[in-house]
Amino acid sequence: MNIIETQHLTKSYKNFTAVSDLNLHIKKGTVYGFLGPNGAGKSTTMKMFLGLTQPTSGSFSIQGKQYPKDRISILKEIGSFIEAPAFYGNLTGEENLDLIRRILGLPKSSVSDVLELVGLERFGNRLAKHYSLGMKQRLGLAGALIGRPPILILDEPTNGLDPVGIHEIRSLIKSLPQRFDCTVLVSSHLLSEIELMADDIGILNHGHLLFEGTLDQLKSLAISRGFPTDHLEDTFLAMVDEDNQKRGGRK
Repeated sequence: MNIIETQHLTKSYKNFTAVSDLNLHIKKGTVYGFLGPNGAGKSTTMKMFLGLTQPTSGSFSIQGKQYPKDRISILKEIGSFIEAPAFYGNLTGEENLDLIRRILGLPKSSVSDVLELVGLERFGNRLAKHYSLGMKQRLGLAGALIGRPPILILDEPTNGLDPVGIHEIRSLIKSLPQRFDCTVLVSSHLLSEIELMADDIGILNHGHLLFEGTLDQLKSLAISRGFPTDHLEDTFLAMVDEDNQKRGGRK
């Protein structure tokens, strides 16, 4: 069962098309890795799912609910982490999360629960302005996870983390579908991390979907087209380079 589907989803800005005729199929209870170079359209797609920008044409459905008709009920199903998380620097991490908790009408225990989940339980009383970049990333992830929503949309959640932090967050994300019966859409520039956590992947370039499926399916496709298959990054770069060549060398 697909929990997120897009039908010819397109977003254009004057003479530039950020997302073009996109048909995604994200299965319930999976981690879906969303890959593409900078400017490929990943963040724009995620923002459309969150109602932060409107599609130019096409449509999408989440949990069987159609945008824009069911926009409010769709948003209630999603926890999100998009770009650099913004917090009130003069409030503690715990107080920042408590604001989200109140808006969502969640029990007080949900704050300590989610702080522990992302490894910030010892720093909940520290002012957010004194958090390191890695701690802010964890706090942003906590804000997305609070209330344990059925769908998580995470844009570069390991940005700024050290190798130990990256490993911890990757392990957490990979465990979420089974632990909380949720679905995760995650984008990352760290292709080696996506390779370790994703069930399915989608590869975007210049707003176009080049591939969607499992890593095994990608490997089979790569073999048939003569692409390297030792690492996801090598396959990804070869696929994007081929697409750029077809576009007249535009990168």
